[in-house]
Amino acid sequence: MGVLLTQLIEESANGRSISAPMSESPFGSIPFIDPVRRAIVERQLTRKLDARCSLFALIYITNYLDRNSIPASRLKGLQDDLGLSDTQYATCLGILYLGYILMQVPSNIVINRIQRPSLYIACVVLIRGPISILSGSTYNFSGMFVVRFFLGIVEAAFLPGVLLILSKWYTRRELTTRTAILFSGNLISNAFSALIAAGIFSNMQGMLGHSAWRWLFWIIGAVSMAVAIVAVFILPDLPHNSSGFTEEERQIAQLRIIEDVGEADRDLKEEGIFHGFNLAIKDVKIYIMMVTFTAYVVGLSFNAFFPTLTATLGFGHVPTLLLSSAPWVFSCVVSIINAWHADRTQEKFWHISGPIIVGMAGFIICMSTLNMAARYIALFLQTSSYAGFIVFFSWISSSFPRPPAKRAVAIAIINAFSQLGNIAGSYMWQLEADGFRKSYGIVLSMFGTTVIGCWVFRMILVNLNKKLETRESALEIRQSNGTGTIEVEALDNAVEAPTMKGNFRYLI
Repeated sequence: MGVLLTQLIEESANGRSISAPMSESPFGSIPFIDPVRRAIVERQLTRKLDARCSLFALIYITNYLDRNSIPASRLKGLQDDLGLSDTQYATCLGILYLGYILMQVPSNIVINRIQRPSLYIACVVLIRGPISILSGSTYNFSGMFVVRFFLGIVEAAFLPGVLLILSKWYTRRELTTRTAILFSGNLISNAFSALIAAGIFSNMQGMLGHSAWRWLFWIIGAVSMAVAIVAVFILPDLPHNSSGFTEEERQIAQLRIIEDVGEADRDLKEEGIFHGFNLAIKDVKIYIMMVTFTAYVVGLSFNAFFPTLTATLGFGHVPTLLLSSAPWVFSCVVSIINAWHADRTQEKFWHISGPIIVGMAGFIICMSTLNMAARYIALFLQTSSYAGFIVFFSWISSSFPRPPAKRAVAIAIINAFSQLGNIAGSYMWQLEADGFRKSYGIVLSMFGTTVIGCWVFRMILVNLNKKLETRESALEIRQSNGTGTIEVEALDNAVEAPTMKGNFRYLI
């Protein structure tokens, strides 16, 4: 079995059909594998992979603990200690995303071409720790500005890199749920960063002569470095070379991805380093997703100001941080359920738009009343809008399946461009009148724009699926009686992935 699988993988990557004996299957080019044995091996593979990839969620928690430390620290004197105006504080939030934007595409091009992405991820997490510690050692605007800029450069590698790695291991039917587990790290950090901050602020103020908010950054930076060391030994690399799996498991891992799309997940050796970038910038779908995702990120900008928004309920610093946690725990549960159902049904649009509409209801409530109970319930509705955000990320990967170099750039460039939304959002929540009514109006309009953009993207994919169906029908005619050649060639120029086999369809 191993020889046949290796031959299939290598010949599929080179665009050739395999010459080994085949079994009868819908896919048409799979060497015979005992179904019972395959099911056993596949379960072993996914259990191992899920366990090892769970560390990505832990790393993401430390990532967002650091980001969320600034809004939490604002409640405990960071802005006053550093002498920051409201605009300077917003700039310290936004500058992180400039570094983030600049490095995402170059980083993902690199990570797609190296054989040990686990070491790459571990190294950037290790470097992030000391930079986070420096955040707690600054004494003015310029110091915090520089530190947060370099923190954005280092953090740029993590999310798009991890999404690319997951897309190399998991099929499209599995990817959304695994993306949700990854993003649960983000949501959990939103919940527990408030609890951690509350604990540190209550017990460490003035310890060794330092403000409690400085200890928050120092502790999180130290934890990041410890997690990075563990990551070196646990994170997976690629399906063909990752240690900790048997040879049979590695072969099945590669075969699953071939079956899922119809060709091997490899770039041709003769393709240059910018081949994927050149393909990506010629695809109109990327530009639609860039604009749509940016609108989504602007709508989610309330995240960076969540403790401040919770403070409108009228409680003190520590109760406010504690009240900030529950909505994010709720969001985590909703997100995992929504992602699981999206994988089960293989549907994307409504699993993105549904949570957005719920979030819009939360915005409208906050715009309409200052009632404490109503506004707190609205915070739960707002955080649940993150459930669609997670499905959106998996939609990117499944909509640009091959070649992997193009997918790597697509993930990075869409995510990088969307960070402009975080920069804009950093300045948007200074409109405090009437419980931030005007700010809520802006994010409400951005969510509406997101739903429209997703619908346009869905219609494009529906049209591409129709072209794929037409092409397959023409191919069948040509194979049976030699006709249909002209129509097929015309469609091959119109459809993004003309070599895909196995009844491939874009997920809508």
